[in-house]
Parts: sequence; C-alpha cells; structure tokens
Amino acid sequence: MSASFFQLLRTKKELIPLFGVVSSAAVGAVAFSVYSLFSKSDVIINKSGNPEPWETIDPTRPQKLLTIHQKWKPIEELESVKKLTK
Repeated sequence: MSASFFQLLRTKKELIPLFGVVSSAAVGAVAFSVYSLFSKSDVIINKSGNPEPWETIDPTRPQKLLTIHQKWKPIEELESVKKLTK
C-alpha cells in the first residue's frame, strides 16, 4: 500500500501540500491532546479514584492555555463554608 501511495504522490504532485497540511493538523491535534492529558489538572481519566477533583486544583496556577493578567483572590464566604463542611 505504501508503494502505491508514494507512486500516487509522484504522479499527482498537487496532493503533496494537502497531505502535508492534513498530516500536520493530525500531529498537532494528537500533541495537544497528550499535552492536556499530562499537564492540565482539569482533564481527568479516572473519575472513581477522586470523586471531587476540583478540590485539588491549585487556584494560583492558570488553567487556560493563555492567561493574561489574571489575579485570584479567595472568596471569604466560600472559604468559610468549605471549612464548615470539612
């Protein structure tokens, strides 16, 4: 199959840019999925291991891919409720 594929690319050279763009998009999608899986705390595979994963997220670390001038301050009411429920 690979010989016929390369033979097709040799005969129809206009398919080479299309193949390059589609391949780079596929590699980028897989790379971003792997990056999100291992570095983002909001991506969870095992839900049964930690039923409340939002409790372990560090609020000072940005969760988005790009964060501009974000400042985090704790809400006192929520912190007091959180202390009462524990």
